[in-house]
Amino acid sequence: MREQATEFTLQPARSEDRERLADLRAEVLRDDLTRLGRFDEERVRERFRRAFEPRCTWIITGPGSALIGCIALRAEAGGQLLEHFYIAPAYQNRGIGSRVLGAVLEKDEAKDAVVRLNVLQGSPARRLYERFGFRAYSEDAVDVFMSRPPEV
Repeated sequence: MREQATEFTLQPARSEDRERLADLRAEVLRDDLTRLGRFDEERVRERFRRAFEPRCTWIITGPGSALIGCIALRAEAGGQLLEHFYIAPAYQNRGIGSRVLGAVLEKDEAKDAVVRLNVLQGSPARRLYERFGFRAYSEDAVDVFMSRPPEV
């Protein structure tokens, strides 16, 4: 028997969301950054705080306003940058990431643009991005840099 899909909504982020999303980032990235020898809890949170732009970010909420995750899409020279895509561990492997990514890539600003992102080396999220047409164009010891052409 198939598990029923978790319902979610995408809501615009507000500046007041900064700390809870910084906490979410630390929770989601802990295992991958620890594996890479790069986890520093305060640094992980601080990098999010500095880069957070509410006007470019959506909060993913579930039943009872539960925080499922967040995602951001920001204009940059030559296209869009997809960043801060985090799904809380309790909600991973339920198809939410695929549905959220699909919805964001259908937005007008993403449809007709090159969309870039980076993902940590060894992260299972890379497979998700590849399913949506992202391809690696560069990598280093920590990150894989990927892009997707318009209208894939």
